[in-house]
Amino acid sequence: MALSRSHDLLVSADRKGATLKDLLEVQAKPFPRGELIAMAGPDLILSPNAVQYLGIAFHELCTNSAKYGVLAGHRGLLQVTWDIETVGDLRLFKLEWLERDGPSIKSIGKAGFGSVVLKRVAPQALSGVGEMKHAEGEIVWRLNAPLSFVKAGAREDQTVRATIP
Repeated sequence: MALSRSHDLLVSADRKGATLKDLLEVQAKPFPRGELIAMAGPDLILSPNAVQYLGIAFHELCTNSAKYGVLAGHRGLLQVTWDIETVGDLRLFKLEWLERDGPSIKSIGKAGFGSVVLKRVAPQALSGVGEMKHAEGEIVWRLNAPLSFVKAGAREDQTVRATIP
């Protein structure tokens, strides 16, 4: 279903891409409390490849949150932020999924499909690096990738701030 939702976005845009905001909204919609996800970042149009791989990553993050994190409880903050940073001649796309003050997670079990998607598959598909961290009351996933592997086009002069409707 996650792939289907990503494909639907691409089809509606003649396979030219989709905004990060739209992608996150369609992936979070089926989950309870998905409307609580706050977003902020440049209005970025993702390449079709980025739509597919970030769509799967967002689905995994929402699934985990609905089982164990903020989307599973009645409290906490879930925010997704992204930005574009210039380091020398390289323009980097930086994304962070942050859950804070949600249900207490005692331990994380063995790495499964979701961990592989978040730490290797999605980051490597975008020539980037993914990092997952768990601490008391906090879950963070970060992705850093060259912007050229993520964007179809960017309107960096505008910023998206929203909560999923």
